[in-house]
Amino acid sequence: MSETDATQQFRIDAESESSTRTAVETRGFEFVVDEPEAAGGTDEGPTPVEYLLGSWAGCLNVVAHLVADEHDVEIDSLNLSLEGDLDPRAFKGISDDERAGYQEIRVRIDAETDADEETLQEWLEAVERRCPVGDNIQNATPTEIELVDESAAEPASVSVASE
Repeated sequence: MSETDATQQFRIDAESESSTRTAVETRGFEFVVDEPEAAGGTDEGPTPVEYLLGSWAGCLNVVAHLVADEHDVEIDSLNLSLEGDLDPRAFKGISDDERAGYQEIRVRIDAETDADEETLQEWLEAVERRCPVGDNIQNATPTEIELVDESAAEPASVSVASE
C-alpha cells in the first residue's frame, strides 16, 4: 500500500435466515439484523436502520476520542443520542414520492471535558469531518449491487450502480 493509496477494504458476509432476519459475520464477529414482531420479525436484533444509527454513534465515539487526544482535550464522559425520521411508504412500495431512507437524522453529543467553547467547536468540526460513517451518510457514495443467480437454467448476473 503506497502513501497515495492507503485504502483499506472492509467486508461482511450475511445470510438470509428468513424474510426479516439476517445473520451477519465479519472478522469472526456475528450479529443478527431483525425486525420487531409487529413488522413480522422475531425481534432478536436491531433493525437495519437502527444499526445505521448505532454504527454512526460508534464511529463518532472513536473519532471523538482520537481527535480529543490529538488536541489534548480530556473527555470525562461522552454520551451520544441519535434519532432519525423515516417514512416507510417507499420501503413498503406504497409510494415512490418519498425517499426510502431517513429524511433527517439528529445527533446529540453530551460530553464532559476540560476544553473551552472555542476548542470544543474546533473539536466537533474535526470529529464531524473525519468520521467515516458520517461521511457515508452525509455524502453520496458510489455503490454497485450485483445479483448472481446460479440456480437459474442459465446462470445470470445483473447489477445496478449509483454514482
